[in-house]
Amino acid sequence: MRIGVFGGTFDPPHLGHLILAAEALYQLRLDRLLWVLTQDPPHKHGQMIRPWEARFDMVRLATAGDPAFEISRVDIDRPGPHYAVDTMGILARQLPQASLFYLIGGDSLRDLPTWHQPRQFLESCGGLGVMRRPGDSINLDTLEGILPGISAHVHFITAPLLEISSRDIRERIASGRPFRYYLTLTVYQYILETNLYQK
Repeated sequence: MRIGVFGGTFDPPHLGHLILAAEALYQLRLDRLLWVLTQDPPHKHGQMIRPWEARFDMVRLATAGDPAFEISRVDIDRPGPHYAVDTMGILARQLPQASLFYLIGGDSLRDLPTWHQPRQFLESCGGLGVMRRPGDSINLDTLEGILPGISAHVHFITAPLLEISSRDIRERIASGRPFRYYLTLTVYQYILETNLYQK
């Protein structure tokens, strides 16, 4: 079984996330895709992140229509900080027959040598699904010199380059600008009902 692992804070989950997840599912021939909600991301300490319960509710609403999508509590049911290497180790033990494909952006691939225990992380992955972003620069030869074998793990995912970000959506909501069509209707309604990103 081939399973994708799509980690993030999803604050909020938007259409760009869903499009990339669907393309990864198809292009990597995944049987299912786990949305891993990161409760305590080490790279975002000091930043305002909404409570995990609200983000979990939004991911549940956003993914409800696709049976291949599943939310994982692997980073919710344990204390932080939540490093990808630990997440993958736990999932590998939970799913011993699966080949796990971790989904990252091109900028994250470039920075992978700076991650916590990058060699162990790479060894835990059946593959890396890399979603390119506008303007990212990736030199696989350089990465190969630092993390031998990484090139064989990389699978580039082609998808429309949508310049949608959770940060932009939060700023739009806080400033009263339109944001309806960046989200599923269910997530949009949830945000309106809870006033989640209002100043």
